Amino acid sequence: MNESDKGTVIVISSHVVRGTVGNRAAVFALETLGHPVWALPTVILPWHPGHGKSTRVAISTEDFDAMISDLIRAPWRGEVKAVLSGYLGSAAQVASVARLVSGLKAENPDLLYMCDPVCGDENGLYIAEETAVAIRDQLIPLASIATPNRFELAWLSGAPLEANAAVMEAALSLGPSRMLVTSSLPLMAGSTGNLYLSGRSALLAEHRLVPNPPNGTGDLLSAIFLSRLMEGLAEERALMMATASVFEIVARTAKRGADELTLEQDAGSISTPMAMVHMRRLLHPAQSKRP
Repeated sequence: MNESDKGTVIVISSHVVRGTVGNRAAVFALETLGHPVWALPTVILPWHPGHGKSTRVAISTEDFDAMISDLIRAPWRGEVKAVLSGYLGSAAQVASVARLVSGLKAENPDLLYMCDPVCGDENGLYIAEETAVAIRDQLIPLASIATPNRFELAWLSGAPLEANAAVMEAALSLGPSRMLVTSSLPLMAGSTGNLYLSGRSALLAEHRLVPNPPNGTGDLLSAIFLSRLMEGLAEERALMMATASVFEIVARTAKRGADELTLEQDAGSISTPMAMVHMRRLLHPAQSKRP
């Protein structure tokens, strides 16, 4: 596939001046894999909040919505083959993104919309509950694919997720036909997994757990997985390659002792990952309920 055939992606997420989270991670990965990218920031920060308090520049509701209107009527909108949304700063931004996706899908029903519902981790929600509710109610139903982590899925579904069977049931309850759940429960000790549901198929991609990984892995995985699907790879192959890329970059980052993903040194891990990933087929809930 020629790079020009891969399709433009609109990426909507946070922007940091220093670091590789949000748009900084997703845009780098998509451009490395040959996609033109239109990047729209939702908030601007000097660095990830995990590094300490800093200035937060919010894009006003009016300005953000006006830019969304511009994108909907942009003369080049026919180039856009996918939208990827990540961190959103308010419920109003959620509504604007829903309007964008709906408007683009009206013209191109084949548009892929990947919703990364960035809202929390094992410590709970780190965005306003109003915003998380809006993501659940307005964006998840529009998504071609959703990519929550296990903690986000638990909050969005209102169910405790103590086993992968519960993870799958919760994912199916939210509605998107395809769901990639990161930080799922591994079957191997000392590992972590990405659980993907599609149709009647359930795939678990496992790799060794790297302690205290830098932020941005979810942004990176969503972008790479989206690109691999747009490339036309089979879902199992796309999941394996995306998981291998992120694991390889996280492991190399840890070896360097860096506090941010070292994407600029590891572009080769995005395009041609070499890390080993264990792929498993799990029993899909639809299969277990056959008469």
